[in-house]
Amino acid sequence: MPALRTSARSARDAVRDRLRAWEVPGDTCCDAVLLVSELTTNAVLHTDSGHVLCGLTLTGDERRLRIELHDADRTPVRPPEHRAGPGEESGRGLLLVQQLADRWGSARSTRAEGKVVWAELTSYPSYL
Repeated sequence: MPALRTSARSARDAVRDRLRAWEVPGDTCCDAVLLVSELTTNAVLHTDSGHVLCGLTLTGDERRLRIELHDADRTPVRPPEHRAGPGEESGRGLLLVQQLADRWGSARSTRAEGKVVWAELTSYPSYL
């Protein structure tokens, strides 16, 4: 998708639809949608990428959901060094990712020229 602010909404909608089709439970779905929104927004605001690529993978046992956001920037993403103050409008996205995800990180992308920022959530199928 194009690296525009409006892409975060498109990514949220697409991810929500896919996770509902996969029957991912509501809490996990909500967390995943928020993670996608934060990762997309970070890529759009903090890289010079023209496009971003969002990917979802549900592992074979359907208990782990992996979210990936690929962009053209090669700068690795690191955990936030400080918390945003009450008057600051930004600076909380990666803190949310760190709090919501069971695991997260960044690496060189195999699907784009730059990096991938990924997050994993433990998911439990709705039939359990």
